[in-house]
Amino acid sequence: MPKKEAAMTVEGRILTGHRPTGRRHLGHLLGTLQTWARLQQTYQCFFLIADYHVLTTDFDHPEDLQDNVLQVLLDWLAAGIDPQRSTILLQSALPEHAELALLLGMLITVPRLERNPTYKEQVQNLGLVERASLGLLAYPVLQAADILIYQADTVPVGEDQLPHVELTRELARRFNGLYGDFFPEPQPLLSPTPRVPGVDGRTMHTSYGNTIALSSSPAEIDKKVWAMVTDPARIHPRDPGHPDICPVNDYHQAFDAEAAEQYAQDCRQGAVSCVAHKKLISALLTERLEPYRRIRQEMTGREDEVLDILRQGSARAGALAQETLAQVRARMGLADLADLARRRVGIHNLEGKVFC
Repeated sequence: MPKKEAAMTVEGRILTGHRPTGRRHLGHLLGTLQTWARLQQTYQCFFLIADYHVLTTDFDHPEDLQDNVLQVLLDWLAAGIDPQRSTILLQSALPEHAELALLLGMLITVPRLERNPTYKEQVQNLGLVERASLGLLAYPVLQAADILIYQADTVPVGEDQLPHVELTRELARRFNGLYGDFFPEPQPLLSPTPRVPGVDGRTMHTSYGNTIALSSSPAEIDKKVWAMVTDPARIHPRDPGHPDICPVNDYHQAFDAEAAEQYAQDCRQGAVSCVAHKKLISALLTERLEPYRRIRQEMTGREDEVLDILRQGSARAGALAQETLAQVRARMGLADLADLARRRVGIHNLEGKVFC
C-alpha cells in the first residue's frame, strides 16, 4: 500500500495582500510572491486583493480597477499562489472588512493616525498636503481590519509596513482591554529581500513607470534592461566600477548571487563593461520569467474560470469574517442583526411609531 503523506503542521494564520494597481513586477516577485508561495507550505494563508485600498489615492480612475484585479490574480496564480492550499479573496466583496474598520476607528485617535510615517510620506510624495482624504488617513485602520477579521497571527511585510502592523497590534490590545481577550496581536514576518530598484534606480513602483512586469516579453525585458541606469561615475568601459550602487548588479544578486559576486569583482577591476553586464542580465531575466509568462498564456481566454477562484475564495473567507464580526458587535454592545430582523415588525417606541 502507498505510504500516507504526513499531515501538514500549520504554524499559524497569515493575512497579506496587494493593492490591484496593475500587473505584478520583479519587485513583487522578489519582495513578496516567492515568500508567499513558500509560506503556503506551513501556514494557513489568506491572500487579499485590496481594492478598497486603491481608492485611497486613485479614486478618480475607476475604469482601470476591475481589469487590474484580474491582472493581479493572474500573476499570483502564475507565481504559485495555490487556491487549493490558500484562500484568495477580494476585499470589496466582503462588507465585514469595512464595518470592522468603522468599529476599530472608534478606538483610535486622529493624532495617532497622523503620526503614521507612511501617511506622512504619501502625503508629501503624492502632493496631497491640502487634499489628503479621510480614507488615506484611515488606511492603516482598514488594514488592521483586514488582518483582524480573520484573526491572523502573522503578517508578512517589508520594513516600510512595520508601523502598520504595530498599529494593528495596538488596536487589538485596545479592543481586548475594553471588551475581553478576543483578537491575537499579529506578529510581523519580515521579507528576506529588500526593495528592488527600478530601471531608473528608484524603488521599483508601478506609479513610477520603472518596473519590469512578470509577464514581459523578451523584447520588453531587453528594452527595459538597456534603459537601466548603472554606475554614473563610470564613463569608459574599462574604468573601475562600483557595483554596490548599480541596479544591474542588484538584479544579478537576486537571480544568480554566486555569478554576481564574480561579476562584481570584475566590475571593480574594469574587466567587464556595463554593456556586457546588461546583455547578460537581459538573457537571465528572459529565462527566469519564461515560466510565469507561459502560465499566464495558458490562462488566456479563461478569465471566467480564473475569477471563479476569487469568488470561491471570497465565499470561504466570508464565513469566517461574519463569525468574527458577530463576536465584535456583541462585545461592543451592538444588536444581533438576525434577532433584530426577526423582531423588526413588532418594534415600536412608546408613541406607537415603528423604529428600527
